[in-house]
Amino acid sequence: MMNRRGKSDGSTVPMKLPNKAEGPAAEAMEEKGLAKGNSLEHNALRTQSRESAPSALERVRQAARKDKKKRFTALLHHIYEIDRLRTAYFAIKKSAAAGVDGVTWEHYGKNLEINLQDLSRRLQRGAYRARPVRRVYIEKVGKPGELRPLGVPALEDKIVQRATVEVLNAIYEQDFLGFSYGFRPRRSPHQALDALAVAIGTLKVNWVLDADIRKFYDTLDHGWLVKFVEHRVADRRVVRLIQKWLKAGVLEEGKRIQSEIGTVQGGSISPLLSNIYLHYVLDLWVKQWRKKQARGQVIFVRFADDFVAGFQYRAEAERFWSELRERFARFGLQLHADKTRIVEFGRFADANRRKRGAGKPETFNFLGFTHSCAKTREGHFTVLRQTMRQRWQAKLRALKEELRQRMHTPIPEQGAYLRSVLHGHFRYYGVPMNGPALSSFRQEVGYLWRLVLRRRSQASHLPWRRMRRYIRRWFPAALICHPFPLARFGVLTQGGSRMR
Repeated sequence: MMNRRGKSDGSTVPMKLPNKAEGPAAEAMEEKGLAKGNSLEHNALRTQSRESAPSALERVRQAARKDKKKRFTALLHHIYEIDRLRTAYFAIKKSAAAGVDGVTWEHYGKNLEINLQDLSRRLQRGAYRARPVRRVYIEKVGKPGELRPLGVPALEDKIVQRATVEVLNAIYEQDFLGFSYGFRPRRSPHQALDALAVAIGTLKVNWVLDADIRKFYDTLDHGWLVKFVEHRVADRRVVRLIQKWLKAGVLEEGKRIQSEIGTVQGGSISPLLSNIYLHYVLDLWVKQWRKKQARGQVIFVRFADDFVAGFQYRAEAERFWSELRERFARFGLQLHADKTRIVEFGRFADANRRKRGAGKPETFNFLGFTHSCAKTREGHFTVLRQTMRQRWQAKLRALKEELRQRMHTPIPEQGAYLRSVLHGHFRYYGVPMNGPALSSFRQEVGYLWRLVLRRRSQASHLPWRRMRRYIRRWFPAALICHPFPLARFGVLTQGGSRMR
């Protein structure tokens, strides 16, 4: 995420420059000319010691790591390999919704090998056609009444997109910077949360820019995206494949809608394309900004289109914000005016605000948690992470509606369902010092369940002593599932930061 100026990798606390654990930084900004095309090596020859020969994708990965300017001219044959398409098919959830063609996972699998061979041949000769995605809407988390549009691709589109992502990840995982965590192999939201908490707790961070990109997935420019992809991909067939998905449009109320901007959320390819877009528009720019312009310490953590930046000096935070607005405007993006703000935060925020009589330090939200300044029992500064109230309430509303649908199912089935819900909630929100919020959520779920059980009939009476037996029988304890940020982050970065 960050390095000290002029120092190489190691266990020292980083500053300004992106860390370098696995090679030099990614290709320079989009203003650079495209590098000369290079052919890709052929697949590994069959040998008696198959395991000793690097796989085809491993050679792509090695070539991308070795030459940051290399453009790959032969990638499509990796995508239409039968084995890779088969793996992509089995990675799709069996219960996944069908797209506009109505083909389900089970139906496609009845003649799987024949279907995959036909799909492979169509990809090979350029006869594959992307179908429009089926538009569905879900309620935004923490925003009652607001709907988020999602796209459901056709099954074959899901298969090809997954195969394409696997191939392109071999290249772009060598380019993406360390402070980018969203939708990447072997990276998770909790690693981003740990990196942010450790950076704020150990560096001179006094101001935090809590930013929000306004309708990012709806405003992503297709023209710029294709140019960014072509920095690394010179195989025109793969570029045209991506363009087919971008131009396929959505099907809503029987009408096909197409646009030159935006990528539909819901497809396997969308997270990778968004990471590529923000890599060139945001990540590389941030890396250069804090290297050449910042005087104080600067931190940056991004998960998909959510990001947080921390600064030692308020003036630099304001300048970064102003220049970022100009940078985004060039590429068709915009910061949300009402949701982007600078907050005073960090180890010295409480003391500084007390001197001015400004009250307690402000809070900010990131990846479902409200971050606030706190102290440990020993009196040391720590970043307190608590479940966002909006997320907490939205989950309870959704659970209430689901329990109403299950009102007359047997109690053991209801109990098993609620146990799985609580397990999932605790696995994500079970971070240190968030125990009270977990216990409160567990308690509220118990109240909801009792309310539903009492409505099963007009004469129903359920005393609390019996309800507590149900809760003890079916509800897991509110457990902290994650270690303290510094403990896990130190293990991941032992002997040198894993982030570039």
